[in-house]
This record gives sequence, C-alpha cells and structure tokens, in this order.
Amino acid sequence: MTTQTPLSPSPESSARYPVHRGKLIGLVTATGLLAVVCIASLAVGTENVSLGTVWSAVTDYRDVGDEWIVHELRIPRTVLGLLVGLALGLSGTLIQAVGRNPLADAEILGINSGASLFVVSAIALLGLTGIWTYIWFAFAGALFAMAVVYLVGMSGRAAVTPVRVLLAGVAVGAVLEGIGFAIRLRHPRAFDNMRFWEAGALDGRPLDVALAIGPFIAVGAVLCLVVSRSLNITSFGDDLAKSLGGNVVRTQLLSLVAVTLLAGAATAGAGPIGFIGLMVPHAVRRFTGPDWRWILGYAVVVSPALLLAADIVGRVVIRPSELPAGIVTAFIGAPVLVWLIRRRGTDRT
Repeated sequence: MTTQTPLSPSPESSARYPVHRGKLIGLVTATGLLAVVCIASLAVGTENVSLGTVWSAVTDYRDVGDEWIVHELRIPRTVLGLLVGLALGLSGTLIQAVGRNPLADAEILGINSGASLFVVSAIALLGLTGIWTYIWFAFAGALFAMAVVYLVGMSGRAAVTPVRVLLAGVAVGAVLEGIGFAIRLRHPRAFDNMRFWEAGALDGRPLDVALAIGPFIAVGAVLCLVVSRSLNITSFGDDLAKSLGGNVVRTQLLSLVAVTLLAGAATAGAGPIGFIGLMVPHAVRRFTGPDWRWILGYAVVVSPALLLAADIVGRVVIRPSELPAGIVTAFIGAPVLVWLIRRRGTDRT
C-alpha cells in the first residue's frame, strides 16, 4: 500500500500553477498600464502639463497655473473615468456570462439608452438637475430597458438566440434614444449644460459626480465578486448547471441587480458610453481563457484603461476642441462588433 506525501503537489496542481502565474503576471502588467494611462490622463490634453507639475498638484496643491488645471479639472475627470470604465467593463462581462451572449453590451442591448431616457425625462419633466436625485431614474431606466429587450427577444415562436436578443436590443435602444431626443428638442434649455453628457463624456464633471456614483458601483462590483464562482457553471446552461449544484436563479437575480447598478451609475455619471463592455471580455479572453472569474478580474483593470485612453485620444485628435470619449469608443467598437458577428457566422458554416 502506497501513500502520497501531503506536501507533494499533484500533477494537476503543478500543471495549473504556471497557467495561473501567467494570468497573474498579465494582470499585474495590465495594472501597471492602467497607472501609466492615469498619469497620461492628468498630463495630456488641449494643454499639456509637465509630470513635475502633475506631481506637485497631487501632493502639494497650490491654486496657481497648470496645477489648477490638474487638480480642478483632470483629477475629477480621471477618477470618473476609472469608475465609469470599471462599471461598463463589469456590466458587459456579466451580461455576456449570464446571458451566454458574446455579442452583448449594456449599450448594444439598449440598457444605457433606457437609463439615459429616464435621466432625460427627470431633468426635462421634473426639473431635477443634481446627480444625487436623477441617479435613481438611471437605475429604473436600465432595469426597464433590460426587461423590454428580453421580452421582445423571447417573443414569437422562433428560438431565442444571441443574435435575436442583440437585434431586439438595437431596436429597443433606437426607440428609447428617439424618445429621449424628442424630449431634448422640446426642452432645449434644460440641457444647455449637459450637451457633452448626451454624447458620453468625462469632462466638465465635478468630483461630486464620482462621489455620487462610487458607492453604487462598489456594491455592483461586490455582487460581481459574489456571483463570479457560479458563472462558470451557469455558462453550461440552466439544466446542466442545476445538475452540477449551481443556483441559477440566485446567480441571475444578483447579476440583474449588479448590471442595473453598474450600467445605471455609469450612464448617470458620464452619459451613454458604449462598446467598452463588449470589447474588453473578448480582448482579455486570449489571456484568461474561458474562466469568467479571471475575465472579471481583468475587466476591473483593462476597462478603465481603455476608457481613459479613449478620453485622451478625444482631447488631442481635434485640438483645441475635444471629442467626447463615447464617440471615440464608438469608432473603435463598431468595427469590433461587425467582426464578431462575421466571425460567429463563419464559425457556424
């Protein structure tokens, strides 16, 4: 009779270790890249600021010259970008995991459009101007749009497919955006100070905006952590997940709450910004594999870096004017969506 030494690693664990070490190294590298992008976000813009001035503005702020630009304008902008990017990346990853739809994203499925419509309605019809008040309408709008999209996608006799849900989201999102645009035309003065918000931008927001949406994004991120372990099981389908001991209803319910908080808070803070949640899971899957826990971990770091990079590009591409970050991400994300649809069509042939 042979016994195995408890301290000796099994072949399975020794095979896994290098894989996890590689993923961890990649995550640390992505975190370093995020730090570089954050520094660039503080230094680069229509008026570039030296790194010494950036350091002085952060550590020993004096209300003079370029330090004022960094402290009063770019620090709130960067903090908002970090929060909104994190929220968009996590919400998109969660939608793809729970819905088993690799083409999903909060913007593509019309969730951001629903949140935007409810915020626009609150501002124009109820006179609400502070984010502490209309953020609740963003949550309600995100939940409303999500429900309508899936009701439309599941209606009829045809089988529910990811592409069908995608088309339903595009259609519902277009309708909601049209209604919101009509409301803005009827009440133009209410939106004189929110024109960049409509296009999805990070500038012109005080630090209070980030403070308002931060707690909700934190709760959504914690919920993502709670459901992360069960996402790999639920991705096999409801029946198989139940046979493996997965609580499908609990995972779907918590994910619904998390997506509502994340997408609603991101839209309330920066307006409708799309394609971040679509691109990031596909980009990081090359390093993480199909494990949703690692994909969520990478999304926490890569998504803010991508959004801040898009914001930096928007600052310099048409100097001295600026291009909203939402437009930059649309220029990048739309071709990615077309490529993903074509690839899925090719894989099925």
